[in-house]
Amino acid sequence: MNTRGAARRGAVAALALGLLAAAAAADPAPTVILISWDGVRHDYPDRGRFPALARMQRDGVRAERLIPVFPTNTFPNHVSLVTGTHPDRHGIVNNVFTDRERGRYDYSPDASWIQAEPIWVAAERQGVRTAIYFWVGSETDWNGVGATYRVSPFDTRVGEAEKVDQLLAWLDLPEAERPRLLISWWHGADAVGHRKGPDHPDVAAAVAEQDAQLGRLFEGLDARDAWGHTTVILVSDHGMTPVSGWVDPGAALERAGVAARVEPFSATAHVYLEEPGSLEAAEAALSALEGAEVYRGNALPPELRFSHLTRTGDLVLIARPPRTFREPTHVKLLGILLGRLWGWHPGLHGFRPDHPDMSAVFFALGRGVARGVSLGPVRSIDVAPTVARLLSIEPPQQAEGTPIPISSVSPVTPIAAPGSERAED
Repeated sequence: MNTRGAARRGAVAALALGLLAAAAAADPAPTVILISWDGVRHDYPDRGRFPALARMQRDGVRAERLIPVFPTNTFPNHVSLVTGTHPDRHGIVNNVFTDRERGRYDYSPDASWIQAEPIWVAAERQGVRTAIYFWVGSETDWNGVGATYRVSPFDTRVGEAEKVDQLLAWLDLPEAERPRLLISWWHGADAVGHRKGPDHPDVAAAVAEQDAQLGRLFEGLDARDAWGHTTVILVSDHGMTPVSGWVDPGAALERAGVAARVEPFSATAHVYLEEPGSLEAAEAALSALEGAEVYRGNALPPELRFSHLTRTGDLVLIARPPRTFREPTHVKLLGILLGRLWGWHPGLHGFRPDHPDMSAVFFALGRGVARGVSLGPVRSIDVAPTVARLLSIEPPQQAEGTPIPISSVSPVTPIAAPGSERAED
């Protein structure tokens, strides 16, 4: 036996292992922070001086707009952002809906309603620890798998400062415990957009508040010298458009003598007929309504990806802005009338994704992101595959999207230099 050769080979192997360990210690594993600002329309970032957003645009990537899925509401789109697929596949067809077999879904925190794998489950399954501070479907395990760290129950009273503190605290955990995928929902500008309208000056004030906390997060990453291995992706779930007037499908069916249950929610309404034979009469009565499109539940436009075997009605109505199916109570109607005296024009979303006011935002900054680049439109279903690529893992199992080319694109629009007027607009 050649003991000298064996010893030499052993020393070489030990040296190689040592070098690999040193490289691993010097180059932390990739980390992704995904943040959603609720109800931030694609053009809101151009309405004021927002230093954190300006930094993302100057030193990273900004898309012209992010195209949401239908309906353009919070729950369907937050699930699409993390599953990479559409409501007809992941099953969350609205914030509120009825499943013919299971019953009522009403802003549920129960992940078992989701029928496609979320990105945090895909990550955990592949050995990547995750942490979530509020996101649709994150409060319970999905098929027995959940985030390593999660904050629950959801509480809209929690502000973004507390979320930033917790995100940074998770990043400060020892390496063996530290999450590499961090996800968080923020308030964005949704509430003010609904109440006062997307064109009210308070929208910019809301974005400024969010931007200040995003800046705090960036300062924390700066202080930790974390940008070499960290990517921050900022998205929103939908936009906002002014609305006025509503469509009443229930009254139209009653006038036609059709017995049915109508479930309206923002820009969609599901009709469940008591007698299947009344389908044609119901369709005729509803087709006469102004401001709405009427479809059979099994014959919805395929591009909407909305038809679900147990979660869409016998008939489905889609409102055309500025109409909606949300009939206000007397108290709300009085509030709307008073608000108009103050210059308020209530906003809503949920409409078709091709309506320009429904488009959302997409920014990326940090590891793996080109510098100072503008992209054209991107899709919400492409976000989860993008996160997966940054983490070097496989995307969620049912994902249909493709990674957004944030690292290999060439500038198509000049990006202003730091401190210039464009960077702060």
